[in-house]
Amino acid sequence: MNETASPSERYRQGMATRRAVLGDAHVDRAAATSTEFDRPFQELITEAAWGHVWSRPALTKRERSIVTIALLAALGQDDEVAMHVRATANTGATREDICEALLHVAIYAGVPAANHAIKIAKQAFEQMDAEKAA
Repeated sequence: MNETASPSERYRQGMATRRAVLGDAHVDRAAATSTEFDRPFQELITEAAWGHVWSRPALTKRERSIVTIALLAALGQDDEVAMHVRATANTGATREDICEALLHVAIYAGVPAANHAIKIAKQAFEQMDAEKAA
């Protein structure tokens, strides 16, 4: 938030949810690299995406994770797919959940989109497994 305004309750909730899903290290990196140029964007996504949407009680973080990965895969948002696949370590979405979501992507958004997202998910899971083994 800008230095003169205190964060709104929605922003504070969003930041807590963002940290719970993406992890402190990811959020801290985003904050550390934020500039005057992108700070308004960081505030927007923290309040809107994380505070308004991800913090709603109707779906679990696991369910939101599955939906988010499917949507990002359908839209071809590769970096975001990888980030949200890594976040499954915090949301409880399983590899089987992600596989099922990407099967839906294949049917409803196209095989190439799902095929590419599967490649990205496999790479993310391999990195996660390597980090666990280390």
